[in-house]
Amino acid sequence: MSDKLIISGSRPLEGEVSISGAKNAVLKLMAAALLASDVSKIHNVPELTDVEIMLDVLECLGAKCSYNKADKSVEIDAKNLTSIVASDKFVSKMRASFVVLGALVGRMREAKVALPGGCKIGERRVNFHIKGLEALGAKCKIEQGYVHAQAPYLKGADICLDIPSVGATENIMLAAVLAEGTTKIQNAAQEPEIVDLANFLRSMGAKIEGAGTNEILIYGVKQEDLHGVEYTTISDRIEAGTYMSVIIGSRGHGIIRNVFPNHLTIFTGKLLEMGAKIKLLEPNVMEVSSNSRLLPMNFITQPYPGFPTDLQALAMALLSTSNGISVVTESLYENRFMHIAELWKMGANIKQSKNHAIIKGVECLVGTSVTAPDLRAGAALVVAAIMARGESEIYGLHHIDRGYEKFTEKLKGLGVCVSRVPDDTEALKTSGGANDTQA
Repeated sequence: MSDKLIISGSRPLEGEVSISGAKNAVLKLMAAALLASDVSKIHNVPELTDVEIMLDVLECLGAKCSYNKADKSVEIDAKNLTSIVASDKFVSKMRASFVVLGALVGRMREAKVALPGGCKIGERRVNFHIKGLEALGAKCKIEQGYVHAQAPYLKGADICLDIPSVGATENIMLAAVLAEGTTKIQNAAQEPEIVDLANFLRSMGAKIEGAGTNEILIYGVKQEDLHGVEYTTISDRIEAGTYMSVIIGSRGHGIIRNVFPNHLTIFTGKLLEMGAKIKLLEPNVMEVSSNSRLLPMNFITQPYPGFPTDLQALAMALLSTSNGISVVTESLYENRFMHIAELWKMGANIKQSKNHAIIKGVECLVGTSVTAPDLRAGAALVVAAIMARGESEIYGLHHIDRGYEKFTEKLKGLGVCVSRVPDDTEALKTSGGANDTQA
């Protein structure tokens, strides 16, 4: 049976929260561990359904994996891979698992990976991934829902991406590590998660320069040059932005620990523009507060270091009660406004025109029943419920569980009046519903 959250809002919060390891980094490190015929151990791994799915993917390839909940670590033994097929059963659930394509092409010289799934936030084509691998010498074709890549020989190449795709950058990096010669990726993604992946690969014995800039150089090494590593991933900048929004939306005060402030520069700047107060107490500790109605502001989502698309919905929730009119432009995904219809139910005044949302702030949102349409939209609805007068019920928690570790417990640590209970509407559906019983 699925669950729902019940949140009583409209009260200033006070508390602390510690940020978990970055979901979007650790999943790629897990895939990268396939490159070495050895054992790797990754620390600071959040307990998430997405991590469970990636473990399933790696195990179906023959890797031996174990997750230690006590110390939040994953051990991956990739000595003896037995398959080059990443099944649709797992990959269709989570787009990030598609990055095993590059690792398998590099290590095994062949891969058959199901087309990716995940949140339905818009078209996310794989042609950039395929184009990059083909430039390295792989022959790729799409057949029966799978990308089949064969590369008896990989040679470094100059690759210019049409857009700075994170996934394509990662897949090319992973394949290029074991290609002969030098690979140059131009217009590369610059996200902190790309830097973390490069650091992990360097720890394994790879030779990579320029990660975090728009040009990455990978100098190919031999299989025997790579070895297992013990590595700690970065903290999750999107989770940090979520809890900043939770605190600010409630007009409360909170401490956020284990955060990398330089990963959130643009988002923090926009929150300050809205009137929030943010202070760095220690290198990885933030004090966040707000005690008045927020000011309106405009922004356009862009690839890093621009405004993160993953924080767009959260910012929109905050702006829904701001003192004025804001304009939000989503430049990356065409279906990333699905939370607007749910915010309407809470009394928000938002008009959508293609990829623009015009938000006229209202005095207060009102609690009601809403459903998370995707991961980040779900988090935004939680923020809206915390801001709203009265009680809200939030459904669709399977989306939220993909990206937020111990979400209910952490919200409670900040003072949120929240409980997670079974979804009784699901129970009614299973039993046939009240009308069927009466009939």
